[in-house]
Amino acid sequence: MQHTNPFNVEWVDPQLTPVLLAIIVLAVVGTAVLFCIGVVAYSRRRSTRYLLVTIALGLLVTRSIVGLGTVFGLVPMTVHHLVEHGVDVSIAVLILYAVYRSGPGADRSRFETDGD
Repeated sequence: MQHTNPFNVEWVDPQLTPVLLAIIVLAVVGTAVLFCIGVVAYSRRRSTRYLLVTIALGLLVTRSIVGLGTVFGLVPMTVHHLVEHGVDVSIAVLILYAVYRSGPGADRSRFETDGD
């Protein structure tokens, strides 16, 4: 795969390329900041729920970087779709599991003692 100019990619309207690039760069920066906040929160709490949310945030960073790589021609569209949809499913599973672990049937005394 060869690097391409995002303004010459056939699947993007050249007039919308600056908007697409701006949105993806903001997504990369925004998710990276959120991931860093998640790492700090996990390092303070050391609980499974915080770990799961931090992993999900890391996957969002990966998803954004793959999108940026696709615009620059570094990631083929097929790989882009496989990674993006795989990450979507993984994030959903991680968040649902984190919610499940904190449901009303959970042992409240355990959560109070370990910070979960």
